[in-house]
Amino acid sequence: MNSDQFHAARRYVETPSGRIAYVEQGSGPVALFVHGVFMNGFLWRHVMQGIADMRRCIAPDLMSMGHTEIAQEQDISFPAQARMIAEFLDALGLDRVDMVANDSGGGIAQIFAANHPRRLRTLTLTNCDTHDHWPPENALPFAEAARAGLLDAAICQYVENPASARVATGIGIGTAYADPSRVSNETILTYLQPLVSSERRRADINRFWNVMDNAQTASIEPQLRQLQVPTLLVWGTADIFFPLSDALWLQRTIPGVKRLIEVPGQKLFFPEEKPEALVEPMRKFWAEFGRHM
Repeated sequence: MNSDQFHAARRYVETPSGRIAYVEQGSGPVALFVHGVFMNGFLWRHVMQGIADMRRCIAPDLMSMGHTEIAQEQDISFPAQARMIAEFLDALGLDRVDMVANDSGGGIAQIFAANHPRRLRTLTLTNCDTHDHWPPENALPFAEAARAGLLDAAICQYVENPASARVATGIGIGTAYADPSRVSNETILTYLQPLVSSERRRADINRFWNVMDNAQTASIEPQLRQLQVPTLLVWGTADIFFPLSDALWLQRTIPGVKRLIEVPGQKLFFPEEKPEALVEPMRKFWAEFGRHM
């Protein structure tokens, strides 16, 4: 799926939280993919292609990102995002899903799992926000820019010059890729253009960072310690944001964790950059634990 196909495939569904944009591919039991900050459902295109023969893959855009439309006063905290996902599933008439998440989407997925364990057949977490271990130190430039109301301005500069977003330091999405030189301008624009396409959206991306609070994930630790949902952890070990120690904390905390797969040399966005590192473990995991409909 290239950018044009992604845009052509986009659908919308109305929920109490807003008009949620999503794409889907494949058939079978539903797998729901949750992206993180700056990104949208396009992140999952290669992974979805790799499992479309065994799952109906659905990738929504979170509130304040991608092409999802929300009201100016809409709550966009992590608990609100998790609530939106439940509303999204209701709107599509979906009961149980295999949930797959990355980055801040992983923190949101943990909150969803804590509050709606019966709606999950399985849970797969890749490098993501964990307990009180975030925002990570290397993300502080983003947070500081957002607090100053300037993050959207930096994104506008990247939209004007996409190559500059590949930088491996400071405020640039290149920090999340093992080889940012391979990320095309088209891909960068697919992620970043929607974030600054209007004054409302420019305000929302600053607002998203300003409502980040690790108390939102730390507070669900008791529920995570009771979570029996079969859980797979797949972790890039070179990530500068979410180290392997976060995966180890999840493994110790969630009794449903069945497997931890390390992906050497890979960073935060390895599901896009090296999709086979996620596709192959998920196919095996679902064959073993995802049969219950």
